[in-house]
Amino acid sequence: MIALLTDAIQSQLLIEFEYDGGLRVVEPHCHGTSSKGNHVLRAYQVDGYSSTGKMGWKLYDVSKITSITVQEEKFLTLRPDYSRGDKGMVSIYHEL
Repeated sequence: MIALLTDAIQSQLLIEFEYDGGLRVVEPHCHGTSSKGNHVLRAYQVDGYSSTGKMGWKLYDVSKITSITVQEEKFLTLRPDYSRGDKGMVSIYHEL
């Protein structure tokens, strides 16, 4: 899955996946390892289910992601509030 996430980030392609019982569509920006040792994805959710009912920045535990699909649709710009070097990660595999 690391290679798939890396490709989606490098190509700035939307990804769709199941997470905690709901389908989500996100713009992947960064993936790496959290301070708890989990493989995580920082992404901006643009569509789909959200337990809070809100779209926006989320940190996903990759081990809970299923049925992942890289979409053909690109997101052309970085989110203005995105900053490199995610503080929620102790190591980063790839980021925009």
